[in-house]
Amino acid sequence: MRYAFYRHTAVRRFAIALGIYLTLHGVFGFAQARTEAPSRADAAKNVRGVRRADNRHPDLSGFWQVMNTADQDLLDHIASREGPAGQSVVDGGAIPYLPEALAKKKENFESRAKTDPRQKCFLPGVPRITYTPLPFQILQSEEKISIYYEYAHAVRFIYTDGSKHPEGHIDWWLGDSRGHWEGRTLIVDSVHFNDQTWFDHVGDFHSDALHVVERYTLTTDPDHIQYEAAIDDPKTFSKPWTLRMTLYRHKEPRFQLLEYECYGFDLEKHYP
Repeated sequence: MRYAFYRHTAVRRFAIALGIYLTLHGVFGFAQARTEAPSRADAAKNVRGVRRADNRHPDLSGFWQVMNTADQDLLDHIASREGPAGQSVVDGGAIPYLPEALAKKKENFESRAKTDPRQKCFLPGVPRITYTPLPFQILQSEEKISIYYEYAHAVRFIYTDGSKHPEGHIDWWLGDSRGHWEGRTLIVDSVHFNDQTWFDHVGDFHSDALHVVERYTLTTDPDHIQYEAAIDDPKTFSKPWTLRMTLYRHKEPRFQLLEYECYGFDLEKHYP
């Protein structure tokens, strides 16, 4: 009899405790679900898995960097003292030089250790500054895209306000860039370049007639941008050509752009 009483009491206590647990769990679980549930605004920013900014365009903001050796050589190349081996990022695996321009490219290759503009800390130009092996940061607004590069603290503005290129030819290291959106792709049209930059360390070059059209496509994975640059320069190439690569988002918690003031390296010996 006593055993039955204790057993009945234990069952009642267990039932009461279970009821309390389920009640509290349901209340707090519901509250948590309401807290974690995305708002309509948040959902609109992520249509079809694409991360979107407040202006509803894909959000490219963040720190990015390539993981290739295109800065060394755009085409297939073996390892050397100058860097590791790498695969071509050029469609078709060849750059269509005009005969006289190909001769100049070969001259550049022979003297590259001294004449590569990046060895002198000149701005790398477009598109090379994108795949220089240093990170860069994209900041996005309705009127323009701002890109801040670790390389020599270079800054590039891509105007997305519908404005046109300024008239005349202007010799700029990074050209003049105007952008617009097509779906989840930012298309950037750039002109007004000088002829002082190369595409890579092995001497691939261009003239001041260079015209570059870049495409930045944010994938459904928000940590990758598919990047391509269409190159047109009738003074140097027999036809337009295109390079393609992937940009990777930096995810480190404390990541930031550091200093790469290359123009000061040769002056270090003069300072304590």
